[in-house]
Amino acid sequence: MAISLQKGQKIDLTKGNSSLNSIMVGLGWDPVQQGGGGFLGGLLGGKSSNVDCDASVLMLDENDRLLDKKSVIYFGNLQSHCGSVRHSGDNLTGQGEGDDEQIRVDLQKVPANVHKLVFVVNIYQAVQRKQHFGMIKNAFIRVVDASTNMEMAHFNLTDNYSGLTSLFPGEIYRYGNEWKFAAVGQGTSDASIGDIAGRYA
Repeated sequence: MAISLQKGQKIDLTKGNSSLNSIMVGLGWDPVQQGGGGFLGGLLGGKSSNVDCDASVLMLDENDRLLDKKSVIYFGNLQSHCGSVRHSGDNLTGQGEGDDEQIRVDLQKVPANVHKLVFVVNIYQAVQRKQHFGMIKNAFIRVVDASTNMEMAHFNLTDNYSGLTSLFPGEIYRYGNEWKFAAVGQGTSDASIGDIAGRYA
C-alpha cells in the first residue's frame, strides 16, 4: 500500500526491501479546465490552458553539484550515459488521467558518485507564453516498484504555485547504503531547464 506523503516528509525505499532494484517515478498534472468562472477562469479567457509541462531529473554528486551536462535527463536527453535513468518522453498537454511523464531508475546501475536524483517539472517557454503553475492543478509525484508495479509513495502538491514556472516535487537520495525519497514541493521562478541546471553547476 502506497504511503501518502506531506510536504517535507521522507521515506525509506530500500531499507527492509532488498529486492527493490528498479523504480518508476511518475509525474502528473492537469490543465485548469475551461469555464470555471471566477478570477482564474476570467484570466484564462474561459478556456483550458494549453500548458506544456516538462519533467526532468538532475543527477547530483555528494556536494549537490551536477556531474556534467549529460547528467540532466529531459525531453532532449532521454537517457543518462550510464543507462540508469530513462525518461519516457515529452507529453505536450497533460490531458488524461494517470502519469503524464515517467522516469525509470535502475538503482543498482546508478554510479557510486551520484548521491541524489532531483525531479523537476517546468513550463516550456513559460515567459514567452506568459504561463505559470497557477494554470495547472492536480500535480503529483509517485514512486512505483517497477518489478511489481506496486506504488510505494505518493505526494500531491497542494500549495499555491501561482506565478511560479518550475516545481521541485521530490528527490531520491542515498543514505548510507539505502535510498530514500523526500517530498519537496518547492516552486521557483526558473524559466527553463537550463536555468534550473545552472543552480547546480
